[in-house]
Amino acid sequence: MTSDSVIWASLPVPAFLIDESDLIIDVNSAGEGFLNASKKSITGTPAWDLIAVDAPIEEAFGRARMNGTPLFVNDIDVGSGNRAPLQCAIQIAPLMGTEGKMIMIISPRELAGRMTQNHSVKSAAQSAIGMAEMLAHEIKNPLAGITGAAQLLSMNLSQDDLELTDLIVAESRRIVKLLEQVEQFGNLSAPDFKAVNVHDVLDRARRSALLGFGAHMKIIEDYDPSLPLAFGDPDQLLQVVLNLLKNASEAADPRGGTIRMHTYFEHSFRLRRSDGSGHSLPLQIEIIDDGPGLPEKIRGDIFDPFVSGKENGTGLGLALVSKIISDHDGWISVTSVPGRTVFRLSLPRVPRDHVNKETD
Repeated sequence: MTSDSVIWASLPVPAFLIDESDLIIDVNSAGEGFLNASKKSITGTPAWDLIAVDAPIEEAFGRARMNGTPLFVNDIDVGSGNRAPLQCAIQIAPLMGTEGKMIMIISPRELAGRMTQNHSVKSAAQSAIGMAEMLAHEIKNPLAGITGAAQLLSMNLSQDDLELTDLIVAESRRIVKLLEQVEQFGNLSAPDFKAVNVHDVLDRARRSALLGFGAHMKIIEDYDPSLPLAFGDPDQLLQVVLNLLKNASEAADPRGGTIRMHTYFEHSFRLRRSDGSGHSLPLQIEIIDDGPGLPEKIRGDIFDPFVSGKENGTGLGLALVSKIISDHDGWISVTSVPGRTVFRLSLPRVPRDHVNKETD
C-alpha cells in the first residue's frame, strides 16, 4: 500500500473521490461506515444518489469543479437511504493533476462535543430529579392527610357532595402515583453490564408490546443479522425499548400505525469529548414510527425531566430512557417530522477484554 493509500484509508472522517460524471470512484472505510454500505456497492454509483444533502449543493459543486476551486459548506444535514441525517460540514476540492475529479470530505458536527453535552444534561437531570425526590417525600405525607380527611368527610355528606370528596381522593391518589414514579426514577440502579444480543431485547419488547399497549400497531423487524453483541444491561435496555414502543403506540392513530425496528452497524460513529478523546458507539438501533411527530415546541427538550407532549403526561419516560442510555455511555437522538419520527440509540460493543474474561 502506498503512502497516499495509507493516508486515504486512515482518514477518520468519510471521504469520497468523485469523477467528472459525478460518479463515486473511491471511498475510504469511514465513508463506507457513513453510508452503511460496502466499497463495492458504492463505487460507480452517482454521488447524489447515495449522499442526501439538505441544500442545493450540486450546482455549487459543479462551479467548484469548473473553476478548480475548493468549496466549504457548514451546518447542513447529510444522510443516506440507510441512515438518519447528521448535521455536517462538507469540504470539496479538486484532485490535483486530474481533469474534473473532486475529493469530498464529510465531517459530522453533530457528534462534536456530545460527551460534554451529555454529561451536562445528565448533571442537570440529576439535579432536577434530586430536587423532585426531596419534594416527593415532603408532599406525600400531607397528601395522605388530605386523602384521609376527605374520606372522613364523605361519611356524612349527601350524594351530590360525595362527588367532590371522591374527586379530592382520586386526584390525591393520582399525585401520589406521580410522586412514586419520581422516586422510582431517582432510585434506578447502575447497569449490570454484560454481553447483550440487542435483537433478543428487541424481540422481547416487540412481543410484549403486541400483547398489550401496541396490539393495534404493526411492528416490523429490520435487523442486521451480523450485528455484534452490545455491552449493557439487558433489563434496562428492554425498559428503554418498551418505553419508545409505548410512546410510538400512544402517538399513533387509534386505528393503528406502523413501527419499524431497524438495526445496523456504523463503525465510524464515535462520541467525542471536547478534549478530542472519545469512544466508539457502532451499534445502532432505530425505532421509527409513522405517527404525527413530536410537537415542535418541545422537540429540543424532549429528553428533559417533566417535558411531555401528552395530555396529563409525567414527562419522565424519555428522561428515564436518556438516563439509562447515558449510564451505558451511549447516545440517544431523535429526528421528527409529521409521518416519520426516528429515535436512534447508539451503543458500545462488548470490549475485547470482557470477551476474553468470559472465554477464559
